[in-house]
Order: sequence, then C-alpha cells, then structure tokens
Amino acid sequence: MPHLVADLIAPHSGTANAIGAPGRSWLNYLGLRELCVKVKKDLHQIGVGRGDRVAIVLPNGPEMATAFISVAQVATTAPLNPAYTYEEYVFYLKDLKAKALLVNENDDGPAVKAAGDLGIAILRASHDSLHSAGQFSILSCDPIGTADTSAPGEDDVALILHTSGTTSRPKIVPLTQANIYASARNVASSLKLTIDDRCLSIMPLFHIHGLIAAVAASLGAGSQISCAPGFNALSFFSQVAEVDPTWYTAVPTMHQAILARAARNQSTIEQSRLRFLRSSSASLPGPVMEELVATFNAPVIEAYGMTEATHQMCCNPLTPQTQKPGSVGIAAGPEVRIADENENVLISSRDVGEIVISGPNVTPGYESNPQANADNFFEVDGKTWFRTGDQGSFDEENYLRLTGRLKELINRGGEKISPLEVDAVLLSHPEVAQAVCFAVPNEKLGEDIAAAVVLSEGATIQGQEVRAFVGARLAKFKVPTSVVVLEEIPKGATGKIQRIGLAAKLGLAKA
Repeated sequence: MPHLVADLIAPHSGTANAIGAPGRSWLNYLGLRELCVKVKKDLHQIGVGRGDRVAIVLPNGPEMATAFISVAQVATTAPLNPAYTYEEYVFYLKDLKAKALLVNENDDGPAVKAAGDLGIAILRASHDSLHSAGQFSILSCDPIGTADTSAPGEDDVALILHTSGTTSRPKIVPLTQANIYASARNVASSLKLTIDDRCLSIMPLFHIHGLIAAVAASLGAGSQISCAPGFNALSFFSQVAEVDPTWYTAVPTMHQAILARAARNQSTIEQSRLRFLRSSSASLPGPVMEELVATFNAPVIEAYGMTEATHQMCCNPLTPQTQKPGSVGIAAGPEVRIADENENVLISSRDVGEIVISGPNVTPGYESNPQANADNFFEVDGKTWFRTGDQGSFDEENYLRLTGRLKELINRGGEKISPLEVDAVLLSHPEVAQAVCFAVPNEKLGEDIAAAVVLSEGATIQGQEVRAFVGARLAKFKVPTSVVVLEEIPKGATGKIQRIGLAAKLGLAKA
C-alpha cells in the first residue's frame, strides 16, 4: 500500500466536510481532491513538477492548508513565515534552491521582492472569501521550464523546513512523502480521531506542529479542520463558539494566554464539546496542565515532537489512561530510547541520557550537511537512530520525562540545572502566570541561572519574593540570581520561548 500525502485524503467520503474557517463555508473531501487535481495540472503547465521546490508564503488560514496539501502531491513544499524580512527571504529562498514562490494574488511584500531579485518565478494564488474555505486558483503565467510530471514516490521529499537555529546556521530538514503519511497516522491514532472530530487550528502553518498535528492528521482521519487566521487570545473563545471543535492543539504560551481569558468566557467553555486539549512544541508546566484540566473539564494531551521527527514522538494517552503532568507521555509512533550522551550506545530507559528515535517518520538526514548527520545519526542493531538533543528518562510505566535540552542545561560551576524543573516551581506560585529560566554569564561560575516571569492579573509580588519562594522548595544553587518581571516574555515566530539568547535580549548579557 502506498504511503503518500495523496493517500491521506483519498479514502474519505466526498460529501464529508474537510476544511473550513471561521466565517467561511466548508470545503468537502470531493472538493479538496478536485482542487488537488487542478493544482497539479496548473503546476505542470507552468513547469513545476516532481523534485521542484515551491516556497509558500501565504497568511495563516484554509488556503495555506490546502496549498500545502495540494502542492505536496506534485512537488516539494517549503512553507515560510510571512513575517520574515527581505534579508531573511533572500537567505531562505537561496538556501532552499526554490524554483518558484507561491504568494497571494496581490502580495507585493518582501518575499516577492526577494524572489524577483533572485530570479525565482512568482506564482500567485487567487481566492474569493465568498467561496468554500481553502479554494484557490493559481493564476496563469509564462512557463518557467519543463517539469517532471510523474507522480512523487514514497521517498520523494514532500516538505522542507529549517530548524530554528539560535546559535548557528539553521539546518535544512527534508521530510518525505512517507514521513508525512506515517506521522499524520501516528497523531490520528494517538488521539483516536474519527470523522466526528473537528479541530480548531490556531497554530502557524509554516511550522511542523500545525502542518502535521492539525492539518495532515485531521485530513488523514477523515475528520474536519477549521483554520483560524492565526492565534489571537481575544478571538479564541468566539471561534470556539462558532466552530464547535472537539479539540485544538497549541504551544504552552498559547494555552496560558487562553487560561488568562477563561474566567470571562465560562458559558462558552460549558457549552463546548471539547473532548481533549493537545499541547506540544515545548514542555507544558505541570501547574498549567492541571489548571487547563480544571478549567475545561477535559484531558490535556501533552505530546513531544520536533521537525526531524515530522512532529510527534511521544504522547500522553487519552482518558481512561493516565495523563501525567510534567511528562510528555509514552512512545507514539517511532521507537524511543535513551542513549549515552557521548557514546553511540543505548542505555537503560530508567537512566537519564539523550533521547533518540528510530522509525518511518524520522527524516532521512539533513540536507547538504554531512557533519550534522555524522553528529546526530548513528547505527545500532541494524537501526538508524537520531539524536534529539533532549535529555530525559522513562519512568516505571514507560512515560517519558524531559529534563531539558542538552544545550539549554545550565552549568553553574559544575552543578547542572534543568531550567524546566525551576520553571515548574515558579509556575506553582499563585501570582506567577508565565515563567522561563535561562543561563546568564558569570565570571566565576561560567553560568548562573536567571528567570523572567509574567505576573497574574493584579499581582504585585516582587522578584525577591519570587526568589524566596523558589529557595524554600529547591536547593540553593537552583535559585535564580535575578528575576525579571515582564509584561510579556519574548517568543519566537511559532510562539515558543527560546531560552538560548534570552539573557542578551533582556540586557543581562552582552549580545
């Protein structure tokens, strides 16, 4: 049986709803399949086909979702952040070796300028908001060469994303047709998605979390997905009321923003049919998970994913099985083991070490980066294992608990500190709404620990009181030397907090 992106949407009833958006009518599965056929024909006529790379810069929403699903059945997709600058687009378009750029019909922004300056063909997508969500047409343009019109195979690259490098050049992660198919199936299986489910998509669709966990998994299960125009905490509850979803998936900072507005939206919560909430892309602090469960009266399913795994690696199981606060769950797709942090050997799952994975959803390797491949992949017992860069261990019930990114662990004069552990203590304080710990330079110790916090509404606690609170619960060397109170913690484009470099952003270290 083939394992292609096209196979995710092929078997479902044509009359069933597939893709929608708040304020828009639904596109059914027959309409989605017909759109994919039309996009294939249009791209082939223009000169784009198998093996060609199409960068996609579209606003978050249903057209971005259908562009990904349809173009990936013809060529290689490369979604890019619409908020990038001209210089960033120049870098990414050159690095990707893009043959074409797909943008909105009237887009004249930095992506278009960068593509024009690089001699990359610009394809324009036209859509009418009065039509079904996700419907679009590629406007005719001069041919840009010949195309391989044969259908992509399982090993052809369907999606290219860059790692979110913080201290070095981002690496190119190619993901195959089979990778996407396998991961979409893994997510759908973990969440027991059926044709009766409906996802409210609030994640950015230039990121692996939104593309796979929300879009591909929903469509692979024959369920429905309503694509919001990005995340806005002020609009979230009105979207829940309108869309009537059975689930949504988000990063922890989004969940925290939702919680901050939950009290004034109790009636919407009580009338919703959310059967679970999903969290991924960063560790969800235990206190936040518990507050979400109490607020929505629904289980919170924390999952563990990364780009190189085509998203999901582990996932907390659904009720009646246990969701453990502070744990990213059990293996949910690939094989997950613990390896020695320095040697290419697997160790006991109960020991703390580097998390490694092997399976059909794992990238075949970084593109044009033999050193990164040598550093991150190794062979044991006839299997290829990928080093995630995360540290953790399994408990007696085979739930995985992360202790931190190896690069983010704070080395305070030889004492190793997991920032996740200190985050959890800070968030247990009733007046702390958000918290993140990070390393700051120290002349004597090499590194020390600092924290940034956002206080709950109306809170007046001072940094010294926060330090005393942590000091009463953790060893002295784990207490932040400074606590910065902020109105908002700086985040990356996908809503994730990036610990590396945060000290410099906050003026606590030289950039």
